[in-house]
Amino acid sequence: MTLKKYLYVMAVLSFLAGLLFFFVADLIDPERTNWLGFLLFYSSLFVFLSGIASLLGFLFRFVILKRDLVFNSVKIAFRQSFMFSLFVISSLILKAEGLFSWLNISLLLAVFLILEVFMISYKKNNPQ
Repeated sequence: MTLKKYLYVMAVLSFLAGLLFFFVADLIDPERTNWLGFLLFYSSLFVFLSGIASLLGFLFRFVILKRDLVFNSVKIAFRQSFMFSLFVISSLILKAEGLFSWLNISLLLAVFLILEVFMISYKKNNPQ
């Protein structure tokens, strides 16, 4: 897949995921919904955030940094957008459950930072 095609497909799918998220957010009443409503809400938000963050992360690396190969930039941007989206969704779930505090967010951030450092060091120790 060419870079142009990848960017086009990611942009269109992110737009569709955004439409789906706003449709689900408008349709679901958090006071009366069951677990399926929350699953649809959080999963559509996750896909939307992952797509947008991946595109923005790639464009930042490609336009501003200009030091990696395109494939590496896409791979890193997608991995970090996935982790960013997971962090946002985890924070929202903590907030919904009444567990959102600076300590829990600090611990959650530490987990994601350790995971990112592990991914970076794993890549350096096991080149493909």
